[in-house]
Amino acid sequence: MPTLGIIGAGTIGTRLAWQATAAGIDVVLANSRGPETLTATVAQLGARARAATPEEAARAGDWVVVAIPLAAYKQLPAAALDGKVVLDASNYYATRDGHIPALDAGEITTSELVQRHLAGAKLVKAFNNISDHHIPALARPARAADRTALPIAGDAPEAKASAAELISRLGFDTVDAGPLAESWRFEPETDPYTVPYCTDPDAIRAAWAQLAEALRSGTPPQMPAPDPGAPLSAARLRTLLAGTSRKLTADRLIV
Repeated sequence: MPTLGIIGAGTIGTRLAWQATAAGIDVVLANSRGPETLTATVAQLGARARAATPEEAARAGDWVVVAIPLAAYKQLPAAALDGKVVLDASNYYATRDGHIPALDAGEITTSELVQRHLAGAKLVKAFNNISDHHIPALARPARAADRTALPIAGDAPEAKASAAELISRLGFDTVDAGPLAESWRFEPETDPYTVPYCTDPDAIRAAWAQLAEALRSGTPPQMPAPDPGAPLSAARLRTLLAGTSRKLTADRLIV
């Protein structure tokens, strides 16, 4: 039985764990605080899930999803991930992760930075451009007419094929955006980032602007209510990927 290792038990990691167990995939879930803090989560996930350390999750997984704040990427167990297909869901927010000059200047993409640390892994950028609540809302069976597509990027064709197989089992089509150097095309605030999966894109953009203003002024931000989600076809996603402009830190509303 295939196993998915997940390092990072936040909203994205936990949603993917639910999708995986429902698809008949065993899950080994890890966070930075220790397996004992995941007892309730794995109990809810059922018999296909267990908690472990990040190194154990890395070694157990036929695929490994990394869904952690970028600031913690150097804590990933590089030796245990050697040779593994690693799906990197990280995004860079300087206010959270601290400024990284090479990312601010666009000299490198987020996943290229993670790949440098995980030199022996086969990294595929995935699941960073969709909101966590849209994962269960938009997942569909294979060949469903309204199946949603997600972008992936990576330098190893066989790793991208393996990641696409996993993502299909989790309920989504994929569009190949190219190598890791092109993964900026679906980083924060680009055209394919979160908004196209929303039923009311204008409301989401307005909420971003309000959040940015709150962060600038130091007032408590008000998060928008979860959007129910709208399917995004592979054809539409390809158009968005091809037409988007790069959003460096200085170009973004939320840094």
